[in-house]
Amino acid sequence: MTGRRHTRSTFLPGLLTRHARKGALTAGAAIASVSLLAGCGVVPGATGGAGDAPITVMTWAPEKTKATNKPGMPAFARAYARWVNARGGINGRKLNVLTCNDHNDSVAAAKCARRAAKENVVAVVGSYSQYADSFFPSLESAGIPYIGGYGITNAEFTSPLSYPVNGGQPALLAGLGSALADCGPVALVRPDTIAGDQLPPLLDSGLKAGGHEASRDERAAEDASEYDGQAERALRATTGGAGDEGCVVPALGDRTGTFMDSFRRARQDYPDVRTATVLGSVDQTVIDATGGASGPYEGSYITGWYPVASDPRWDAMKRVIREEAFGDNRIDPADAGVQTTWIAYTVFHQAVESLGDAEVTADSLTQVLDDGLRIGTGGLTPTLRWQFQDKLASVGFPRLVNANVTLQVVRDGRLVSARKGFVDTTRTLQDADVTY
Repeated sequence: MTGRRHTRSTFLPGLLTRHARKGALTAGAAIASVSLLAGCGVVPGATGGAGDAPITVMTWAPEKTKATNKPGMPAFARAYARWVNARGGINGRKLNVLTCNDHNDSVAAAKCARRAAKENVVAVVGSYSQYADSFFPSLESAGIPYIGGYGITNAEFTSPLSYPVNGGQPALLAGLGSALADCGPVALVRPDTIAGDQLPPLLDSGLKAGGHEASRDERAAEDASEYDGQAERALRATTGGAGDEGCVVPALGDRTGTFMDSFRRARQDYPDVRTATVLGSVDQTVIDATGGASGPYEGSYITGWYPVASDPRWDAMKRVIREEAFGDNRIDPADAGVQTTWIAYTVFHQAVESLGDAEVTADSLTQVLDDGLRIGTGGLTPTLRWQFQDKLASVGFPRLVNANVTLQVVRDGRLVSARKGFVDTTRTLQDADVTY
């Protein structure tokens, strides 16, 4: 095992002192909403004033690292800014998107946050970083809202300045556990990190809800070049005898493909063991690259936050990609990071629209979101609305307002819906034994 690379956050939610409000919002502005078409592709930000001052935001994600990479998120943010600006901006104001590479590194993540504060961005939108304990302090001290993070850290569901659009890893794993209740023994292969430590109880909460025993926890280095030992141990742990073959659940992000190379070699002696995982670890591109219908993912259950990529509810996002990023292979419309960035900017856009001619600042955006603005995403999520004490506050997720997941399955090499609609994991998460 390699040494742990993360440290636990010591931030205590609720102790944040925000900057004095710079402008009063009318009641009408606080509850105003706009159509999804107007909000589709919203790109945030503005250094301040009303009128025609540009709106400045930031999107960050890791790129060109040995572990998880999400280049499509900042690339899509820039494409969306071009699309918005070509149509007159937001409320007549140009959108200025800054991007930053967090390098999967705590120091770099902190630098991104400090740069956001220095550049006076009004929000960080549609971003990915597993170093919340490094970037949140700078955002919190500057009063900058974090809208639509990827959901990879617990702090995204506790910080009063976080406005998540999905249920993150908690909802995905709880939903997957429920779907695997009829499977034999289950082994989870996950990163040997602080973030990885949170995964077993979440998966087990879903298994328990279905009357299943807890999973076997198999730790692995998140940036390893092979996982032969982990694959062999996971396969042995999930073989319970004739008719009781189980499921191996790799949750290693970008390294899931590396694990599956090892798994495929070791699986020859365990042909009936199945795999299951979460979106973000696997997408259609990965399924195609590993053999499609003849590959190791055939028949696998995969939980996601949103409808499958072929769903027509994604057509507006795809139009933006066609018009502003055609040929940019960093932007995959089936990538959960790109999809999250699209929804995050939809939230931002509607929040800015609701301000009307009022000044767009980090404080005014935070206030309008905290005052109960309802955000529609055209069916990609339930209506979003943030209140600090919400349904999951009692179990440590006060900002988690969307616990819905979709259940997908690989059939004939294609990722398709396994069940219509969303599965609400709220009750399952309430029973999860997660420690912080």
